[in-house]
Amino acid sequence: MAEKVIFRMVAVLVALAAVVGFAPAASAQPAAQVAGFDISASQGVPDFAAAKAAGAGFVFVKDTAGVGYVNPNYLAQFRAAKAAGLYRAAYHYARPDKTGGAEQAAYLHTNDGKWFADGMTLPPALDLEDTPNVAPCYGLAPADMVAWIRDFSTELQRRTGHTPIIYTTNLWWRACTGNSTAFAADHVLWLARYNTSMGEVPGGWTAKFWQSAVAGPLPGNQDTFFGGPGELRSLTAS
Repeated sequence: MAEKVIFRMVAVLVALAAVVGFAPAASAQPAAQVAGFDISASQGVPDFAAAKAAGAGFVFVKDTAGVGYVNPNYLAQFRAAKAAGLYRAAYHYARPDKTGGAEQAAYLHTNDGKWFADGMTLPPALDLEDTPNVAPCYGLAPADMVAWIRDFSTELQRRTGHTPIIYTTNLWWRACTGNSTAFAADHVLWLARYNTSMGEVPGGWTAKFWQSAVAGPLPGNQDTFFGGPGELRSLTAS
């Protein structure tokens, strides 16, 4: 009898907590998800068909960095991904210490980092993170970094019709842009955090892609898209 009374009291307290907003928050990560991965030159040309059979639905492929590097395996990787039935996107590793944002967007586009109206190509992505042995935030003040990203985005949109997917971490975005919310309304976020949960999301965004590990069942880094296959497909539209 005493145990029943205690159980009822606990149930009442939980219900009251929910009413006043103290109940544990539900996970922000949607139930509908699509697995994916991202690769660079170091993975060569992996078996994309096997990755698809293992559950992958998409892949990000490194194309360029700054204005002096092109992945020598990019075209083979990009084409093989489509042949295997994977949605694919090129990504550019930003070097704001080297040139302006518009120039790097042009470099990506000139070196095959394009968007194709084939129903299989996602918008290109912009990889924003610190580089070892280079000043944090590339020596730019937050306002200057936001302007650099905006210049990249504007030029890429002019060339492809799409704003870039933005890859970053919570810590980098907060430190280097002052946690700017300037891109939340019209740029998709690809958040990096190597953990079992995505954690805090910066910039007023709701993250759509999550890079959660450097190794796993799929080639390269392990990624997740938050949404169903139809929503992922919609990102390929013009």
